[in-house]
Amino acid sequence: MNSGPMTSGPITARELGRTGIGLFPIGLGAMPLSLRGRPNERAAVGVIHAALEAGVTFIDTANAYCIDARDVGHNERLIASALRQWKGSGKITVATKGGLIRPSGAWETEGRPDHLRKACEQSLRDLGVETIDLYQLHTPDGRVAWADQVGELARLQAEGKIRHIGLSNVSTAELRQALAIVRVESVQNRCNPSDQGDLKSGLVRVCADEGVTYLPYSPVGGHNGHKRMGRQRALAQLAKRHGTSPQCIMLAWLLGKGAHVVPIPGASRVASITDSCRAVEVRLSTDDTAQVDAMG
Repeated sequence: MNSGPMTSGPITARELGRTGIGLFPIGLGAMPLSLRGRPNERAAVGVIHAALEAGVTFIDTANAYCIDARDVGHNERLIASALRQWKGSGKITVATKGGLIRPSGAWETEGRPDHLRKACEQSLRDLGVETIDLYQLHTPDGRVAWADQVGELARLQAEGKIRHIGLSNVSTAELRQALAIVRVESVQNRCNPSDQGDLKSGLVRVCADEGVTYLPYSPVGGHNGHKRMGRQRALAQLAKRHGTSPQCIMLAWLLGKGAHVVPIPGASRVASITDSCRAVEVRLSTDDTAQVDAMG
């Protein structure tokens, strides 16, 4: 069985759910541009522009991507500013989220319908748009009925404030329950070679069956794990064989899990997102894939 590099061409655009919107196979997770230790605005805009220049057409944000409650919406405003300055052409799809709050910098769930409505309306203002391309519930709130949380997104969609609905940090059961209420176009959960829960539970397959795009966040290990993951011997060996980086190997592995998978690696440096986008050119053999699978 061949374990060397594959020679077919780069992966082409992938559809967002069943919307007809084509996406470059790698998106930009913009969160690192707004947390503590973030780059200055000029550098952050440079990262976003570098992503767009590399072909990225999907940017993921959230109102909670900020330092604390006084800073809510920072990431959305940053993206809006970067897009206003962008001289390129083509449709850029921006997804944001509501359902978390940042008191004193903590991360707390808040899924009450009135909060989700206020959060969505503020995101419209911070993004400077009349309709949000994709609005995602950031995480389920166990204190609020699931139908009430999803139902509020459905009402916001009916009012024209949301074009498409997505979910984040959900289980297969929660996705199925939501689909019984409203059309869901995306699921954004944590997934990488060392965190394969959604692959093993079948959620990634269910998304494919339902025509739901799966957006893996922290696809190369996240803020605390990407350096450790990059030092894994198996990944280093595969990267050397394919003439690429360990991060590209991880992203290529995820891309191989289905045509509905669009990883959204975070980046706070131009070099990071530029390298990530090269993953579309990497082809892993069956043996290569099995080696990465075994890391889970």
